[in-house]
Amino acid sequence: MKQHDKLLTICEGAICVAASLALSYLKIPTGVAFGGFGGSIDLVMIPLIIYAVRRGLSWGIGAGLVFGTLKYFIAGGVAASWQSMLLDYSLAYAAVGLAGLFKNRPRGLVPGAVCGCVARFIIHFISGVTIYAQYMPEEFLGMKMNGAAIYSALYNGTYMLPNTVIAVIICALLTRPLRKFITNNEKG
Repeated sequence: MKQHDKLLTICEGAICVAASLALSYLKIPTGVAFGGFGGSIDLVMIPLIIYAVRRGLSWGIGAGLVFGTLKYFIAGGVAASWQSMLLDYSLAYAAVGLAGLFKNRPRGLVPGAVCGCVARFIIHFISGVTIYAQYMPEEFLGMKMNGAAIYSALYNGTYMLPNTVIAVIICALLTRPLRKFITNNEKG
């Protein structure tokens, strides 16, 4: 990669991380409403997905990692321990960068969104089973909780399912207008 191209890629990543940080302040909190620690419906993954699909896996993971870490420290992150901070912020948003598996594909935004959202859900699920299991209530969403896996899937699903649907819809709407940008072919 030429020095100019690398600088452009880094600048685009910084802009996408900044956009995601700005969007993190526009949210609908959900997790706290269920007696939990966090989780919200927001648009923060959209710029990260676009960047990952345009620039690829390693750049996408890097941008997600930077965003997740910054989100925890400057945008009101909630964590039970340093391990949950790493899982629920740094690694969870780095996982959104897996959208980069669909790099330069004209219609890569939608499958990239699905891939990134599912990957983020898996990290939150693991955090819920390993770290937050100790906080599992006896009853959640009107159901008796018998295991941490079910609790984690339901809890994290309360915000990740709507986030995934929103991300897929917005990415579908942006696929055509961003086609040339995504394929790094702005000139033609």
